[in-house]
Amino acid sequence: MAETGDLEARGHVVTVLGPVAPAALGPTLLHEHLLCDLTPPATRDLDLPQAEITLETVFDFGYRPGHHHGNHRLRDVGRAAREATLFREAGGGTIVDVTTGGIRPDPQGLVAIAQASGIHVVMGAGFYTEPYLDPETLALPTEALTEIVVGQVERGAWGTAVRCGIIGEIGCSWPLTPFEARSLRAAARAQAATGAAITIHPGRDRVAPFEILDILEAEGADPGRVVVGHMDRTLLDVADVIALARRGAVVEYDFFGIEHSNYWLGILDIPNDWMRIRAIRALFEAGLGDRVAISHDICTRSRLRSLGGHGYGHILSNAVPLMRDRGFVQAEIDRMLVDTPRRLLTIGAS
Repeated sequence: MAETGDLEARGHVVTVLGPVAPAALGPTLLHEHLLCDLTPPATRDLDLPQAEITLETVFDFGYRPGHHHGNHRLRDVGRAAREATLFREAGGGTIVDVTTGGIRPDPQGLVAIAQASGIHVVMGAGFYTEPYLDPETLALPTEALTEIVVGQVERGAWGTAVRCGIIGEIGCSWPLTPFEARSLRAAARAQAATGAAITIHPGRDRVAPFEILDILEAEGADPGRVVVGHMDRTLLDVADVIALARRGAVVEYDFFGIEHSNYWLGILDIPNDWMRIRAIRALFEAGLGDRVAISHDICTRSRLRSLGGHGYGHILSNAVPLMRDRGFVQAEIDRMLVDTPRRLLTIGAS
């Protein structure tokens, strides 16, 4: 790993309020959205009323989250701060907001959330999938994309002085588009320049995570500092997850709290939490426990606790007891929620 050019950040975690010591993080969620707009591109600019969540509709919002306009729009800083406070009260320390270009990152909003809630917030650099991006961004070459991402980590993102502490989630479709391939190459080059870890939103195909890792490694990325997310909907055979982890990548089960059989983006046998835990147990038994991360990927209003959902504290309050019931010891739980996130978020760590 090349030394980062930012000597202040080296050996620290870059939060939206500035660098902090890695030991300060506490239990960490590596893949969340506090503020974002993932409204489908076909409808995001239409002047449609926002559907309201009520006791009569809350189940359907969870079962069919994409059918309710505005559900994928998290823009209320005050509500997000209250939700983050509930996470802190459940024992949480840090939330990584992986909202990248195209889905409306809000650096100043994240600063306000961190200040109000008392948790550490880390912001992601780079760009989401092609359908969410404007023509000017899609035309950028790899070199320009690299320069943007490096600047977001070292100087500030989206016209602010608020710095990113991780690269991604880098958005990838299936099949991968030419822009998305350039975005991956830029992420790898930015990692070499800054020492930041990379987190990936893979395309929805069994081959996608392996293709992505091939591209990143060809550009010199350290697979041990690459998180490949969404195992819950991408690699449903745990043998494939084990194979990806054996390549060195950190594999992330980040749909914790989603317990519905219906997958809103296609036909898929979505696991529930105990199934995720069983798959993770297999990874530990294969000697790969240091390459596992867990999170919720909250990106809809219906998953917020104040609107009838499970909230950011679900893993700590509900999934961790399930893990203990199924044989996990505290050191293993800490490895996923404290040790691995701490290593990944420390700039320049190996």
